[in-house]
Amino acid sequence: MILCPPGLELIEIVFGCQRAGLVSIPMLPPDPSFAQESHHHLARVLSQTKPKAAIAPRGYITRNLRWVSTEEIGIKTTTKLGPSMLSPSLSLYNGCKPEEVYLIQYTSGATGIPKPVLVTAGSAAHNVRAARKAYDLHPNSMITSWLPQYHDCGLMFLLLTMVSGATCVLTSPTSFLKRPRLWPELITDFRATCTPVPSFTLPLVVKRGGVEKGTSPINLTSMKNLIMINEPIYRAPVEEFVNAFAPFGLNPSSISPSYGLAENGTFVSTAWRPANNDSATFPNIPTHNKLLPSARLASTNDDSSSEEEDMQIVVVDEETLVPVQDGTEGEIWVSSPSNGSGYLGHPSLTRETFHARLSIRVSKCFLRTGDRGIVKGEERFLYVTGRCSDIITIAPPNDIETPSHAHHAHYLETAAYDAFPQFLRRGCIAAFECDSRKVAIIAELQRSDGLSRDILRKLCEGIRDAISKQEKVEVGLVVLVKNGSVPKTTSGKLQRWLAKARQVSGKMNAVMEMEFGLDDNGKSWSSFVRSGSNGSGARDEGRGKRSSSSSASSAMEVSGNVGGERAESEIAYSLTSSDGNSTRPKLLSTL
Repeated sequence: MILCPPGLELIEIVFGCQRAGLVSIPMLPPDPSFAQESHHHLARVLSQTKPKAAIAPRGYITRNLRWVSTEEIGIKTTTKLGPSMLSPSLSLYNGCKPEEVYLIQYTSGATGIPKPVLVTAGSAAHNVRAARKAYDLHPNSMITSWLPQYHDCGLMFLLLTMVSGATCVLTSPTSFLKRPRLWPELITDFRATCTPVPSFTLPLVVKRGGVEKGTSPINLTSMKNLIMINEPIYRAPVEEFVNAFAPFGLNPSSISPSYGLAENGTFVSTAWRPANNDSATFPNIPTHNKLLPSARLASTNDDSSSEEEDMQIVVVDEETLVPVQDGTEGEIWVSSPSNGSGYLGHPSLTRETFHARLSIRVSKCFLRTGDRGIVKGEERFLYVTGRCSDIITIAPPNDIETPSHAHHAHYLETAAYDAFPQFLRRGCIAAFECDSRKVAIIAELQRSDGLSRDILRKLCEGIRDAISKQEKVEVGLVVLVKNGSVPKTTSGKLQRWLAKARQVSGKMNAVMEMEFGLDDNGKSWSSFVRSGSNGSGARDEGRGKRSSSSSASSAMEVSGNVGGERAESEIAYSLTSSDGNSTRPKLLSTL
């Protein structure tokens, strides 16, 4: 087990374990104080993988394990060793066999508790070869990355750099998040041709990058592959980023929407093509329901698909296990030598996930990705539309479910954010089912101080109205929480399942919680469940009394709400103003 923070030391140890023929388990070390229950994943890894030894800073040394401190490794490797000083057993290395497990990689935890994926040497080699070919990487390629190197894309790009003979310039995730302008600066300074980033990077850099405020110039003319991961990928923020950086030399054809998952090594596909065909690159590639495609599947009219000869991607009906027609949404299945060999210690789940077969004919084994997608157009673009586990199905009044009542959570979250971008945090809103007829929205506030009860109430009502108008979904519960309350994975993916668990158990740090519904006569009503800065407010005794959604409701005052008149009037203006291009509801101020 490798417990090292991202950095060059981690890279040395990862490759050192491979060279020594050890199965490595890289993971982000939790805070040594184990604050905020950060030790749970560490305890899970220890119990599931049962490592014989661990490599970590001295602060993690404990009993029952054989520990090797990274400080000692550093001291030993600084000594120059000649060939004569190495024993014959150490100087020979025959490599791994294709079927041998060399790495245990945990899933991100976006849809459930992280699971240990067994990655063989053969699957990893196939995955990096497929990615190298897809992105046209070669010894002259220059890669920049701030992704953590212990997981998924950050780890795969280390191997990809070695296989393609490229050069890779790394920085830490913490440095990037503190100063997003660092990323375009690295591209400029090293004339990078390729960079992999989560899709949330683009709006973050536009908003906080301070491109025109920095002292060093920005020049992105060298960029050939701006690889976007963390699907689904919305077109609007990509266009915003391209428009913002086009004056700095960014070529729109460098945009590379891609798809991958830990169970398949990392890389599955990309919709990117070399810029010699303008119709095949951004911004000319099509859109489906605001989303960009992440692959081009095999077509009888086009030989340049994302699929290798030994790789197949199909969209399957989850119930019948039959491939669906193009234009119909279903679960994405992948058959590829890149697929992992299973989950460690989960034989039944391994059979279900890694050894799925189509029901209509004798077929090869497929990996069930748990992602939903749809294939459209003559070029057979694959759009990743969401996750199967995050589908929200609203039962109609007669208890007969129909496909029209199934909704992807991320569309509801986007509608909520677009209503109040000046108050809510982008990418920090979670939507999920409370029961068959109730949808809950958990939304992080940019700041909770200085917001009165009436403003918080209008935010809750505005979120409900925006989702009802855009997505035709009636929201039953809106919870406004403090900054940092919505759980995410280390790669920035929402953990809706964990947000739901915390909300049900009352562990959300809520500032305002408001319920909505309809009475027996079809009239809307609303009530405050709780209101308080620490989330400990009591449930409103008046809940269940019918009232208009626009009428004032009694509630507890937010503790610490002592904002001045100027701040209140500025907030009131933001709530009531609206421009022609905004979908934000125009609200009346009660101030």
